[in-house]
Amino acid sequence: MTAIADHPASTSAGGGPAASAGFVALDEQWSTHNYHPLPVVIAHAEGAWVTDVEGRSYLDFLAGYSALNFGHRHPDLVAAAVAQLGRVTLTSRAFHHDQLGLFCRELAELTGTEMVLPMNSGAEAVESAIKVARKWAYQVKGVPEGTAEIVVAGSNFHGRTTTIVSFSTDESARADFGPFTPGFAVVKFGDAEALAGAITDRTAAVLIEPIQGEAGVVVPPAGYLAEVRRICDENNVLLIADEIQSGLARTGDLLALDHDGVRADLYTLGKALGGGILPVSAVVGSQAVLGVLRPGEHGSTFGGNPLACAVGRAVVRLLATGEFQERSRELGGYLHGRLGELIGRGVAEVRGRGLWAGVEITPGGPAGRVASEALARRGVLCKETQDSTLRVAPPLVITREEIDKGVDAIAEVVAN
Repeated sequence: MTAIADHPASTSAGGGPAASAGFVALDEQWSTHNYHPLPVVIAHAEGAWVTDVEGRSYLDFLAGYSALNFGHRHPDLVAAAVAQLGRVTLTSRAFHHDQLGLFCRELAELTGTEMVLPMNSGAEAVESAIKVARKWAYQVKGVPEGTAEIVVAGSNFHGRTTTIVSFSTDESARADFGPFTPGFAVVKFGDAEALAGAITDRTAAVLIEPIQGEAGVVVPPAGYLAEVRRICDENNVLLIADEIQSGLARTGDLLALDHDGVRADLYTLGKALGGGILPVSAVVGSQAVLGVLRPGEHGSTFGGNPLACAVGRAVVRLLATGEFQERSRELGGYLHGRLGELIGRGVAEVRGRGLWAGVEITPGGPAGRVASEALARRGVLCKETQDSTLRVAPPLVITREEIDKGVDAIAEVVAN
């Protein structure tokens, strides 16, 4: 870890503001405008810090939406990637390679599951889980072909493919992208009674985020997730937990469901599984469910490639020690304590668990985008969600002193 004193976030050196402006202009001209990034051009990163093309350092308070749980360029993960780069990076799944079985075994053992379906992006993992759940419903549960339904929660975020946005309640994700894929029922997040009422004899699965990240780091009511599990069991319905953002130590346990003592039939994992180096995702679960897939029915040229497996195995080794879960628990408590001091001082509410928080700005305060831009000027990188919420998710390698820097900057911004 790098000491905060080594990163004077208020100083700059190098090419001057014109350097950043030039790169931003290139992006604006040549890249599709599907994102609205802050005007910070990052050229180097280490641990919880990034440096822009002008030499100015920023504290990373977002961690790639949990993709950088272990910080930027964690030495163990970089070493695993470099070693594998010197051996073999891709074989396609037309052949076996010496990393796949090891990765699948080690990830299954870590998560207490029996089988692993490796993919690349998080959205691919969710799409894969949907396909598996439908096939299970037809082959095992006996749902009539072509009629399976999956119950999801409103305000969800599971990705941006056509099927996934078909059951989004965010109009900006749906507008002009129809026609949409049928077969989904949407109920209010946190409402177990509504969920139970949506279950029919055609229901294959319930797909849910244990904590809704894009919605503003929304934690469901106590007992809700256990009730979801009970409803699924009573109706012979699969529970699919999307732990792409909430999993792999982000909330203080390996998986967010662990806080409630609940087990899913399938988990979707991603983001941190690639160590911030490359896209790695997976569906993990029981053999009875994932075992319905047969050769030729689903696949990915890059899914489970040797480089991805080598990095994924290194991620599993880091998580197996419990160090990062412990850091998230302890430092998460400190983060939420500091953020809680801001309630009534420009902050209306703080939600979340572990090193993950949604900071709801008081009505009349700065909009989320304005607050994010003001934080960047103070050397802290954070990002808004849902207009009035700052999503705080620093790398798990962050220190208390660095948390203080980030929270103090938020205090300055929301008070103005």
